[in-house]
Order: sequence, then C-alpha cells, then structure tokens
Amino acid sequence: MLLALDIGNTNIVAGVFQGEELRATWRMATSVHRTADEYAIVLLGLLQNKGVSVGEIKEVVICSVVPPLTETFEKLSREYCGVAPLVVEVGVKTGVRIQMENPREVGADRIVNAAAAHRLYGGPLIVIDLGTATTFDAVSKEGDYLGGAIAPGIGIAAEALFQRTAMLPRVEMVRPPRAIGKNTVAAMQSGIIFGYSGLIEGVVSRIKREMGGQVKVVATGGLAGIMAKDSPVIDIVNPDLTLYGLRLVHDINKS
Repeated sequence: MLLALDIGNTNIVAGVFQGEELRATWRMATSVHRTADEYAIVLLGLLQNKGVSVGEIKEVVICSVVPPLTETFEKLSREYCGVAPLVVEVGVKTGVRIQMENPREVGADRIVNAAAAHRLYGGPLIVIDLGTATTFDAVSKEGDYLGGAIAPGIGIAAEALFQRTAMLPRVEMVRPPRAIGKNTVAAMQSGIIFGYSGLIEGVVSRIKREMGGQVKVVATGGLAGIMAKDSPVIDIVNPDLTLYGLRLVHDINKS
C-alpha cells in the first residue's frame, strides 16, 4: 500500500492507496509543535480504525507547504513505516512543465494538483484549491503549469472578521438560505459564502479570457463542495485531487 500525505497549513490530509484505489482518507489538524511520535500515535490509530496495519504500508509520498513538518513526517515514515519517503520538491519528476519566472516559488501542492487534474480531466483547465488560501492554477492543453492567482482562504477571511470586530461572532461555514441575512450569523455567512462565490466567478472569468477557448474548472479542498453549489463556473469537484496527484507523482518517480 501507498501512504500519501498532503501537509497543509491548516490540515494534514492522509490517504492510503491499494493499487489505484483510494482505500481511506483522514484529516488531522496541522501543528508544528507535535513530534513525529505524537503524529505517529494519531496516524497509526486512524490506520487501525480502517483495518490497515502499518506493516502493509510499503511506500510513502509526501507533499508539504510547512517546512518544519516535512522533516517530522520523514522521520515518522522511516521510524514507524520503515520506508524512506518520496518528498515532492525541486528535482522530483512530476510530468508538469512550470512556465513561471521562478519555478521554485510554486507550492508543491499546486503542481501535484495540476498533474492530477490534467491526467484525470485533460486540458486546458483551471484548478481551484479552497484551502487555507484560495488558489487558482492555470494548466495548458499540454499539461504545462502556466501560473495563477492567490487569495486569502475562506477560513482566514471569516476568522479575521471575528478577530478584528468587537461584536461579530465566529460562524460555521455553511450556505445561508438567502443573500439577505435576517440575523448577524446569517448575514456573515451570506457575505462570506456568496462573496467568495463572486470572487471565484470573477477570477475564473479573467483567467479564461487570457487562456482562450474552452477551459474546464476543477475545484478541490475542504470547502469545494459548498462553494460549487453557488459557483456555476465550477465544472468538477474532486476533494481528493491532491492525494491522486501524489500517487501519480509517486508512480512517475518509481517507473
């Protein structure tokens, strides 16, 4: 089995592949203060809950945008799985040509998403990742990474609204029944959910004009399902896109 780990700023998403089948997925809160041993306790418990023993893990692939945790999970992989992990970084084959002024600036997760989306859906396309940041990535018909846009994530915006105002509460990220909120919570949910829907449509429209032709739009990330309901520009939702991309990159480098 292959253990795929997507280490993000807010969550760490783990998935186990048996061949091409994604057998199970989990989310853990990201904390740079946890040790490899502490993360191992959590991860091994999650594996056991799905009937997977650590001895069945034969390969590990890691994608990380949190440098301190990259080393933590490399240590976990070696000590608990007995595997030297493949870390997606500069020099690792991804099958994606990066058409950026400085390719090193592009997060590994964005390249992994581009590789997976192009393999699954063809191109040209736009990949929207609704995570800690909301990112938009343009991928050519040939699978080249062209560049993109970065906006504050929905969770960041909601938390800032709570922290920087004296009387506004922290709210759950759910779709309100209408745009005109009848109470403070509903009004905040309207502004955040429908506001980001407008942001998505606006940015996608501009990127499409620059790319030209018919462009598919693929959304991933924890809030992709919610936002797709109010963003008609989104054609496909795949919450596990990054994990599939990690499996793809692993296979490319093992062949």
